[in-house]
Amino acid sequence: MTLPDPTLPESLRPGPAPQEPFYDDLDAALAEAWAQLRRGAADRRAAFHTPCLATVRADGTPSARTVVLRAAEQETATLRFHTDRRSAKVSEISDRPAVALHFYDPGRKIQLRVEGHASLHRDDPLAADAWKATRPFSRACYRVPATPGEEIAAPLPAQLGPAQLGHAEQGEAGVEHFAAVVVTLRSIEWLYLAAQGHRRARFLRAGRIWEKAWLVP
Repeated sequence: MTLPDPTLPESLRPGPAPQEPFYDDLDAALAEAWAQLRRGAADRRAAFHTPCLATVRADGTPSARTVVLRAAEQETATLRFHTDRRSAKVSEISDRPAVALHFYDPGRKIQLRVEGHASLHRDDPLAADAWKATRPFSRACYRVPATPGEEIAAPLPAQLGPAQLGHAEQGEAGVEHFAAVVVTLRSIEWLYLAAQGHRRARFLRAGRIWEKAWLVP
């Protein structure tokens, strides 16, 4: 980093970097959080497209994995991702629906930690609509005969991979393994890393209202 020349007159020295509009504004920070979540659902290149989901196993130990964000609805305070209903996370969510998701954008230096209640959707209109919107290549992941996480003697044969199973003529094959998961948020914790001073805030949902507070970073 190049430091300002101390011999320059004060009037000629560069000023501080401009602050983001949400730097000292809780409402703007919450709006930015939802804007980034919506972008993450819509843009596969966005940092928020692949958050980490944390659940709790039956023995009480934590379990975390990356999921793909498929929808973010500010009006209902919900996020959606898809999963194979044979996966361990489905039974974990069934037993303990309280979950957490972690998002981080290294470019914008924004972190979100969200908590909420997860609901599983299988063989209902929401799951059907989500399946219809799923691309053929993504559908192929649900056609693999083995259960996700199952121990196997060797890698699956190439003919059982998504590239080979993703042909359009497969139709609805795999839908029996598909599930949509909707997380209704109860809290969002916001962290913005900035050279001039970090900002951290908490947003707690009370009905249709978000209770807002600054936190020590």
